[in-house]
Amino acid sequence: MLPKMIGTILNVAGILIGGTIGMTRRKPLSPAAEAYLKVTLSALTVFFGLRLTWQSFNGSFPEILKQLGIVLLALIVGRLVGRLLHLQKLSNGLGRRARGWIEKAKPEEPQRAGFGFKTCAVLFCAAPLGWLGAVQDGLSSYPYPLAIKAVVDGLATMGFVGMFGGGILLAAVPVLALQGTLTLLCAHLLGPFLSAHGLVDSVNAVGGLLVFSVALVMLGLKRIELADYLPSLAFAPLLTWLWH
Repeated sequence: MLPKMIGTILNVAGILIGGTIGMTRRKPLSPAAEAYLKVTLSALTVFFGLRLTWQSFNGSFPEILKQLGIVLLALIVGRLVGRLLHLQKLSNGLGRRARGWIEKAKPEEPQRAGFGFKTCAVLFCAAPLGWLGAVQDGLSSYPYPLAIKAVVDGLATMGFVGMFGGGILLAAVPVLALQGTLTLLCAHLLGPFLSAHGLVDSVNAVGGLLVFSVALVMLGLKRIELADYLPSLAFAPLLTWLWH
């Protein structure tokens, strides 16, 4: 089993490496290279998302059907709760604020470094893949979603560093704090309880499908309000326990 928090460590390393490359390599990636990376990362996201869901189903065929039904019900209920809590609207609001800071990022702007730090911190910390990956890393030592996010954030940092300067590398600190804390909470508090009651697989099954959905958004194939589905991670073990 891989050590805890390796996903967050990879994510932080991706931001630092991407920013360093951006400061030393001024030439942006070609459109062909960007398209190749986008397709490759999306394919890996599909694979590791569906792999996690597949590994979470076990037992006889009727039992697997029951587990699948719980997963679908958890997604439906979780989305309803997410919409009531306006999670996607909150995420969209943070995105709009980040775009406003990007528009203010002019070379003569004295607060350019501050705008850059806030922009990257918001974009990197609010990404649903970060929350999903931190939960999976903590519960099951499954760092692959965060490893994919590490590459995505690294590429973003490469582009932002020319706009905001090297100060945006400090955005790795809130990423470490947020994702690391969530991972450790899942590993040492939530994980043992769920494992004792046989509920980890239900969380992983839902989480894997949500990770898979990230690829659809990355490719522009489907607009999915991912933030609204995050409560599904809590309803999956609850419904599994009630069904038992």
